[in-house]
Amino acid sequence: MNFAPDKLHIPDGFLNFTVLTVFWIATIIIVGLAIHRSQKTLNQKQIPLMGIMAAFIFSAQMINFPVAGGTSGHLLGGALAAIILGPWSGMLVMTSVIGLQALLFQDGGLLALGANIFNMGLITSFIGYGLYATTYKLGNKFQLGIIGVAAWLSVEASALFASGQIWLSQTSPARIVFPAMLSVHALIGIGEALITVAAFSFIKQVRPDLLNTQDAQSSSNVGWILVGGLISLGVVFLTPFASTSPDGLERVAQNLGFIHLSQTSPLSIFSNYIIPSVKNSNLSTILAGVLGIIIVGSISFLLGKAIKKTSS
Repeated sequence: MNFAPDKLHIPDGFLNFTVLTVFWIATIIIVGLAIHRSQKTLNQKQIPLMGIMAAFIFSAQMINFPVAGGTSGHLLGGALAAIILGPWSGMLVMTSVIGLQALLFQDGGLLALGANIFNMGLITSFIGYGLYATTYKLGNKFQLGIIGVAAWLSVEASALFASGQIWLSQTSPARIVFPAMLSVHALIGIGEALITVAAFSFIKQVRPDLLNTQDAQSSSNVGWILVGGLISLGVVFLTPFASTSPDGLERVAQNLGFIHLSQTSPLSIFSNYIIPSVKNSNLSTILAGVLGIIIVGSISFLLGKAIKKTSS
């Protein structure tokens, strides 16, 4: 049995040229702004953390968890990345993850990449950090609750924008696609909230200084980098236990009758997280996941170093 993760993101064919163009432009502008702002806000200790966060989110997105009605969901991670790294660096991490998924693993369309980055990386980071920032005023008593709500809302916002794009592309009527997408992702958002709160609580327990960008403490970076890398690898090894049910968008596309519009990517590198030369499908997926976390972690780390270098 093939336990490779299902396609998780908007494929080519669902959105028309106008919608694709608008969201490519919006994504390029916001990512450019994120690079510019990160030059002013990124500190030295956050650079390796960008790599570890990218590796963890990539690996966690490979694990689909079951929700109601034979549907599965997966972590988006934008809220988590923004809460830990700040909104601008969080957006860059999410851009690295989603971009690699499309280019190397054909997860999401190449033409739809701008929309996917906008929906899952930029909006989720903005909402996640925006609500988290209120915890500074409310104190620790409500912190975890607000983080959970922020993560849940980030998933709903992502689904809202995806629904709008599908509607504006005349792929499905608004009165059908909005309720279908928002209802299934309301359930998926619960899983997002639980994972985000658990990850934040773990980091706050073992390295609370990483949550304080004003504290430049970095004397023991090697230890937590190693732990973070091992956790990311450990998550990849759980992929054989992931749900094989269609994810939220795929289920909605099947139920509403537009799944046939999905177009196969012209690339075929490690499509569907499978390494063709490895015959065992589970081992192939695990190896693809390990390769992915190494590459995306390295990209995010090097991006952080480049940004820091240009700011000095």
